[in-house]
Amino acid sequence: MADEYTRAAVRAARAVTARLGLPAHDPEVLHQRSNVLVRLGPLVARVPATTRLLRPEPAAWLARDVALSRFLTERGVLVVSPATDAPAGPHFADGLPVTLWHHTPHDPDHRYAPDVVARSLAEVHTALLEYPGELPRRGPLAELEGLFGRDDLDGVAPRLRAEAARIEAALPDGPVRPLHGDAHPGNLIATAAGPCWLDFEDTWLGPLAWDLGVLARQGGPEYLAAYPGSVPEEALRAYTRLRELFAVAWRFVIARRFPHRLPEARSAFAAYFS
Repeated sequence: MADEYTRAAVRAARAVTARLGLPAHDPEVLHQRSNVLVRLGPLVARVPATTRLLRPEPAAWLARDVALSRFLTERGVLVVSPATDAPAGPHFADGLPVTLWHHTPHDPDHRYAPDVVARSLAEVHTALLEYPGELPRRGPLAELEGLFGRDDLDGVAPRLRAEAARIEAALPDGPVRPLHGDAHPGNLIATAAGPCWLDFEDTWLGPLAWDLGVLARQGGPEYLAAYPGSVPEEALRAYTRLRELFAVAWRFVIARRFPHRLPEARSAFAAYFS
C-alpha cells in the first residue's frame, strides 16, 4: 500500500505535467523507495521520497542527475535520458522537486554478467572525465556530516560520527575524478540497446576506489576483477569501509519512514562494530 511519501510524489508529478500542459495519463508507480518513479504515458517523473530525510533540500541532487544524464546522452553513452519534449526540470509542486525522464523500456529480471557491468561502468567513467560542471568534493562524507548534525539516528549518531571522522582521517591521498557515485549493478538496466546506467544524483569528484568499492560490495569481487583498471588495495579497503558505514546510517534513515525496519538498522549497526 502506498504511503504518504508515495501519494505526495504522485500528486506532485501530476501537478507538474498538468502545469506544463502535457496530456493527462493515469499514473503508474514504478518504484517507491529512495525516490518515487511515476510513469505518466511516455514520461517518468522522479520525485524524492526517503531521500528527503537525508537531504532536506534535494533539488540540487535532482538537478545534477539531469545535467549529467543529459551530458552523457549527448555523447552517445547509454543512460536513462531526461525528457526533451518537455523541460526536464527540476520543477516544483507542493514543495517537492520533480524531474521528467523518457520512459525506458527494459527487462527488470535481466542481470548482466560482471564483465558487461564493469566495462559499461568504465565507459561512463571515461565520458565523465570531460564533464565541465561543478561537482561535490566530499560526497558521502558531506552527507553523513549533515545527517549527524540534525538526526540522532535512534541514539547512535555520536558513535557513527566518530567512526566517520576516523575513516576520513585515514583515507589515503590520491587522484580524484567524476564518479557515478552509486555504481552498483542495480543501477544498470537491460534495454534493447544494451546496458543502460541511471541515477547520477550521487555523482561527486572523488577517488575511483569509491565507485569500485560500491561495485564490489554490492555486486561481488568478480565485478571488481572485470573492471579494466585497478586502484590500490589500501584505498579500496578504506572506501569500502566508508560505504559500509554509509549503508548503516542509511538504514536508520529508512527506518524513519518505515519504523518496522528499525530492528534491521540496529542489527546492521551492531554487525558493523562487531
